[in-house]
Amino acid sequence: MKPRPIVLVSRHVVLVLFAVAFLIPFVGIVMAAVTSSDPADPGYTFENFLLAWEEGRFSQLLVSSLIIEALVVPATIVLAVLGGYGLAVLLPPGNKWITGAFVIGLTLPTELVVIALYYNLSAAGLTNNYLGIAFAEMALFLPFGIYWMHTHFSGLPRELVESGRMDGASDLKVLTRLLLPISLPALTTLAVLFFVWAWNQFLIVLVLMQSPTKRTATAGLGFFVGEYSTDVALLSAASLIVIAPVVIVYLVFQRSFVEGVTQGAVKG
Repeated sequence: MKPRPIVLVSRHVVLVLFAVAFLIPFVGIVMAAVTSSDPADPGYTFENFLLAWEEGRFSQLLVSSLIIEALVVPATIVLAVLGGYGLAVLLPPGNKWITGAFVIGLTLPTELVVIALYYNLSAAGLTNNYLGIAFAEMALFLPFGIYWMHTHFSGLPRELVESGRMDGASDLKVLTRLLLPISLPALTTLAVLFFVWAWNQFLIVLVLMQSPTKRTATAGLGFFVGEYSTDVALLSAASLIVIAPVVIVYLVFQRSFVEGVTQGAVKG
C-alpha cells in the first residue's frame, strides 16, 4: 500500500530540514576556512589550508592516522566476521551467554578503562607506538562488530549453510564461499563505521601516544585548537583537513553503507 501524498510530503520536509540543519554549520566552516584573515586584503583565499597544513604538521599526522586505520579496520573486520559466524552459525555451548557478554561490552565507556589500559600496555611495552593503539581500538570496536555480524548471519537462510555442508564444504568454506559473497553490504557498513570511529578516536591516542609526531590527525587537531584558538580561519581549515578523509570514504561507499544499514534495520 502506497503512503498518502501528505505522508510523502511530510517525510521529504523532515529530511530537508535535517539536511539544512546539518549543512548550515558545515557551510559556515567552509566559508570561514576560505576567508582571508588579513584585514588589509579581505576576500577569499586557500592559503589558510596551506598554512594549517604546515603549522599543524598534518602530513605526519595523517600518515599516523592511516597506519592505525590499516592496522585496526581489516583485523577487526576479520575477528568480527569469525566471532559473529561462530556464535550465529556454529552455535557453540553457551553462545547466548557469550553474545550477551559482547552486548554488555557495548556499554563500556572508554573513559572507564583508559587509565588501566595505559598501565597494562605500558607494562607490555606497547605505549607510544601504533600497535598498542591498534590493539586498544580493536578491543573497543570488537563487541559491536561481533554483535553486528551475529545479527547479520542469524538473518541469513539456514538452508545455505545446510546445503554447503551436504556438499561436503567445511565450515570455513561455507563462510568464505557462501555467506561472505552475500554479506558485502553488511561488511562495507561495518568497515566504514570502524574507519570513522578509529579516525575520530581522541582519548586513547592522547593517553597512549606521547610522541607529538606520531599522534593521529584528530589528536593533533586538539593540540592545534589550543595553540590557535583565536584564529577562526586557520582552525576551520584544519578541521576540514581532518574530516576530509571521512567524508571521502563515506561518499565512495555510500550506496553499500546505506544498503547495509537498511538490511540491518529490516532484519531487526
